[in-house]
Amino acid sequence: MKALVLDKPGTPESLYTSDVEQPKPGPGEVRVKVFAVGLNPVDYKLAASGFPGWDYPMILGLDIAGVIDSVGKGVDEWQAGDPVYYHGDHSKQGGYSQYAIVTTRTLAWLPDGLSYTDAAALPCAGFTAYQALHRKLHVQKDKTILILGGAGGVGGFAIQLSKVAGLKIITTCSKHNVNFVKNLGATEIIDYQTENVKESIDEITQNRGVDYIIDTVSSESATAALEMLAFNGAIACVAGMPDITKLSPGEKAISVHEVALGGAYTCGDITAQDDLARIGMEFGALAAKGLVKPMVEEVVNLEDIPDALVRLSMRHVRGKIVAKIPQPQEKS
Repeated sequence: MKALVLDKPGTPESLYTSDVEQPKPGPGEVRVKVFAVGLNPVDYKLAASGFPGWDYPMILGLDIAGVIDSVGKGVDEWQAGDPVYYHGDHSKQGGYSQYAIVTTRTLAWLPDGLSYTDAAALPCAGFTAYQALHRKLHVQKDKTILILGGAGGVGGFAIQLSKVAGLKIITTCSKHNVNFVKNLGATEIIDYQTENVKESIDEITQNRGVDYIIDTVSSESATAALEMLAFNGAIACVAGMPDITKLSPGEKAISVHEVALGGAYTCGDITAQDDLARIGMEFGALAAKGLVKPMVEEVVNLEDIPDALVRLSMRHVRGKIVAKIPQPQEKS
């Protein structure tokens, strides 16, 4: 089969297309014929660092949509021909290839009305946003949320999910993304390049602060955001944990949550893995109903993925990039 492979840790430019052996599903696994795969920052980060236990050549790609091609021993609930999508295990071979293996625990049905391309845009960023809002923050209607980095994948999905949940939404972005986040549902928009975010939050909330924050930027950003929380507020951190020593004990009585979607695989917690499938079903239903837009801004080919990852690493890509995978009978 054709795949995009990595021989050793390196930059995205070191990825190259190659013919590799087609994988076979083991017990409790299925093989998926990959139609589309989403690109994520974790891809270029893993390419650079590698991961303990990887077998090279390594195939990256975590967000996969396709059709089950073969089932392993003991698999009764799925069969060949079932359309699926899922967030994969970064410790194993991924979806920058024509076929991929996944445990049935984390599979979600591809909802009617959702294309493979759109489905591949959802898992990593979308499930992260969903987990932050509904598994960590347990958001309540009419409260206020600040989403730091609203034009990115996680931020964009978080805005849309917050709108569905009935929250008042404040987000940060650069000037050229204002209309983009506004169309997603943001009610207050702060240009972080020209405005003081803390002062803007004070003005919007009349110095109370916000009930919830989702930080998609960095540990430093999350630390600075602590001062913007209201008393009993909560922050969900996607890109690094804050230094909570910046607050005195009892000063704000906040709660801090770490979101690490792929940890469900690496920690071996089957309950967490089962929840990936559950989130996939719940989130996919919202997308199929049009309540959440997949935000696909660009569709590329398999061989174009390295260049797309370079652009993604510059952190100025809006929405999502998805790659279409050539089928075996097709030319790439």
